[in-house]
Amino acid sequence: MEEMFHKKAQAMKRLVEAAEDAHQQHVEDPDLLKYEYFNAVLINEVDEVGNSVELGGEFILQPNDHFNNLSVNLSLSVVQVPTNMYNKDSAIVNGVYWSEALNKVFVDNFERDPSLIWQYFGSAKGFFRQYPGIKWRPDENGVIAFDCRNRKWYIQAATSPKDVVILVDVSGSMKGLRLTIARQTVSSILDTLGDDDFFNIIAYNEELHYVEPCLNGTLVQADVTNKDHFREHLDKLFAQGIGMLDVALTEAFSLLRDFNETGRGSDCSQAIMLVTDGAVDTYDTIFAKYNWPERKVRIFPYLIGRESAFAENLKWMACANKGYFTQISTLADVQENVMEYLHVLSRPKVIDQEHDTVWTEAYIDSTLPQAQKLDDGQGPVLMTTVAMPVFSTKNETRNHGILLGVVGTDVPVSELLKTIPKHKIGWALHGYAFAITNNGYILTHPDLRPLYGDGKKRRKPNYSSVDLSEVEWEDKDDMLRNAMVNRKTGTFSMEVKKSVDKGKRVLELHNDYYYTDIKGTPFSFVLLFSRGHGKFFFRGNVTVEEGLHDLEHPDVALADEWTYCNTDEHPEHRYLTQMEAIKLYLNGYEPHLHCDKVLVQEVLFDAVVTAPLEAYWTSLVLNKSENSDKGVEIAYLGTRTGLSRINLFVVPDELTNQDFLTAEDKEGVFNADHFPLWYKRAAEQVPGTFIYSLPFNTASENRSVVLASTAIQLLDERKSPIAAAVGIQMKLEFFQRKFWTASKQCAALDGKCSISCDDENINCYLIDNNGFILVAEDYTLLDGQIFWGTEGAVMSKLLQMGSFKRVTLYDYQALCWVYSESSGSGHALLDPYFALLSAVKWILTELVIFLVEFNLCSWWYSDLTAKAQRMGRSMQVPCDTEFPAFISERTIKENTGHVDCDGCIKSFVIQQIPSSNLFMVVVDNKCDCSMFEPITMNPVEIITSHNESLKCERLKMQKHRRRPDTCHPFHPEENAMECGGATHLVPSAMATLFYVLLVLLYR
Repeated sequence: MEEMFHKKAQAMKRLVEAAEDAHQQHVEDPDLLKYEYFNAVLINEVDEVGNSVELGGEFILQPNDHFNNLSVNLSLSVVQVPTNMYNKDSAIVNGVYWSEALNKVFVDNFERDPSLIWQYFGSAKGFFRQYPGIKWRPDENGVIAFDCRNRKWYIQAATSPKDVVILVDVSGSMKGLRLTIARQTVSSILDTLGDDDFFNIIAYNEELHYVEPCLNGTLVQADVTNKDHFREHLDKLFAQGIGMLDVALTEAFSLLRDFNETGRGSDCSQAIMLVTDGAVDTYDTIFAKYNWPERKVRIFPYLIGRESAFAENLKWMACANKGYFTQISTLADVQENVMEYLHVLSRPKVIDQEHDTVWTEAYIDSTLPQAQKLDDGQGPVLMTTVAMPVFSTKNETRNHGILLGVVGTDVPVSELLKTIPKHKIGWALHGYAFAITNNGYILTHPDLRPLYGDGKKRRKPNYSSVDLSEVEWEDKDDMLRNAMVNRKTGTFSMEVKKSVDKGKRVLELHNDYYYTDIKGTPFSFVLLFSRGHGKFFFRGNVTVEEGLHDLEHPDVALADEWTYCNTDEHPEHRYLTQMEAIKLYLNGYEPHLHCDKVLVQEVLFDAVVTAPLEAYWTSLVLNKSENSDKGVEIAYLGTRTGLSRINLFVVPDELTNQDFLTAEDKEGVFNADHFPLWYKRAAEQVPGTFIYSLPFNTASENRSVVLASTAIQLLDERKSPIAAAVGIQMKLEFFQRKFWTASKQCAALDGKCSISCDDENINCYLIDNNGFILVAEDYTLLDGQIFWGTEGAVMSKLLQMGSFKRVTLYDYQALCWVYSESSGSGHALLDPYFALLSAVKWILTELVIFLVEFNLCSWWYSDLTAKAQRMGRSMQVPCDTEFPAFISERTIKENTGHVDCDGCIKSFVIQQIPSSNLFMVVVDNKCDCSMFEPITMNPVEIITSHNESLKCERLKMQKHRRRPDTCHPFHPEENAMECGGATHLVPSAMATLFYVLLVLLYR
């Protein structure tokens, strides 16, 4: 696994060296404005007369399944320029010209490591070079909002972790459009913060207003949830009064100092972002008290509006505190101007020439069209990115610390899973692997659910910051989590409750965790084994000839997501299936094909020893009397090596449930991170026991089936290794008929039965070990209905008697419906691209400014906002829920009892059916027990989330995390004179003299 990560990092190092060499040799040339490059949006576009458009040209594209079957060019890269930038700007054209040298390295990297996917260079100037070349298409508004400098991989590689306080001026002069621009500026600043950063937002006029009052006096981690929480509060800001900047600056400096002393936060760079329309003073006494001479806190003022009366004061603040000043006049200016501060924070790292390797948290691949990516049955493509900064190495610019950009490559999380020997985890049956980041967030885990929605899937808003404690929630004291965050190596054990089958069932397990760090990354990795499995295993030995003979049977299949042979190492192997690769490997036709010798040998053994099943199943098909009514539809087998055999007793079109054993049924097949559910549940039973279940996704009229499976063990004891599991799919109607026939048979001595299921005074049920009804006289109950909801009085009694027990499960990735009073349409006003492409194209900007000055725009905007808020809408938001599951007590085989239903005594009896997980329940139906509340499995939001004080504590709570290993907050050679602003500013003589003295004293 470490080798895989190392190879990706080495590829990035080669790109960095090539980029820096190319820039070193490049000389800026104004004639380059005539230079044509392949623009990602314009390639293969023609004008009205059929000629290629400028920056377009013919660009050969061919579908490639390694790149999600997209049409790509494996020889060349393309260049994307954000919509709000001019694609022939001299700085961009010069950068595109020298970075063209990366094409050769892109191709070379791909040849060295064919498992690589997208490689790219994100320039500090804003353009994005991507390999392989692919055509980009605008959204429905004609916009490509992508800006590489806003991506986490870019920001993490370019800068060090930081603590940031954002001060927002909400004095009366900020009314109208200025406040709208200020909100968008703050939102854009939040976009540039990541999981290693900490922040808070303070609005000020004559008083201080923490945007989230609960977080007065502290900073919070800049994860997705916290940033979204603050964005919601930005809409509540309104302008009035006068601005007391001195009070706000004092609070910001005190906050940063006090928070740093707690030992929390980034413990690296510190910054104050000042969003205002002016400052009447330089406030040098405050800076002298809190920030000089070290100047550890950088100041980044953003002047809102066109006026520059107070611009010189704001620029002086930036220059005197190693910051940067910018002026933002329109919404379209926001994003580009906010980015400037990143160049300043990158200077120390550039001067140090530290090419830190960074890895991002998991995110969903954005290269596929949304519908195809999330709705094609394949699920989301989770990625992590490895990135490195690229610096200017020219001696004359060394103290300027010029960041050229960042190189990166995407690494599918599935690549990490391919390095795991799944058959060895399979010996432990319930075992799986997962990895977390330095912040304790999941990189990969079987229980990570990044999507929601029954129809078209959508991304959850906080899927990239799901903490380990939210999936391994029994780790109450975070012992496992903290050990992993601290990158330790060791073992940990605990009792766990795992929900399966769409959260309807529960397994109680004792898990052993073996954890260690992944060298060269911020990740820690775990292999999990369930106690009682995996302690013993076996190996078989057969000849290659007999193994291949049985492996080639048409009814044999291998786990699609397992790596028996590495088909990614060489391009000629990419199109091989695992079965094809094994055959080539065993026949010696591909000496460069690397396969897992042990796993392949075990597969051959399983193919040979299970081959007789095919003849047995075939004989059943030929013997019409055995299955004359076609009640049994499928027989199946799965082994611990991922081999499966499937035999159909009916033609495919006649299958009642056609999803079973297909990729559509994720829990029913061998996956990268788990064995089939029917396999795992059968293995938890006493050897020789069949487990029956009614699949929840198919229990509807004319599609209802029952699954029955049992595990195959070498010895008749629980510690014996599981060799395989076998089972059948049968029609529910067929299964019910067999039950009713058996239940009506009588074995009384006198030939007469005193009671039977035909008796109108009793109800007969067949339930499984989780309390779900498989057979009932009332067919409406056969939709996955739990017995608790039908016979609540009886099942409550069974809980008291210990025949069943209730287990509370938690879902910390849930979504709950809430009613929002504000309309999402208002947010369109804050999007710079919609503003840029609005009908008037900002032709009326001067008129708008005029209206703002007279507060007419404020009045108009407030009226629209009020109307939008009155509309309201329902939306889903992240929440925590709890829900019950039920499980039978193994040792109690039968029980009888009575329930007092308001004076009427209701009797019942329950008895386990031998060698199964089923129970027959007979209930006296003469009493009305409707006064007993039915017990449901519906999830309930954990009520503490509505308690404001507890909600506040949760916001403040910061779990243990590990800071990144490197930090570059400042450098003594840094040139702080470059402190921003295209506006020509003439500072006062006193301010200029004071600043010169500062530079002389403290540089």
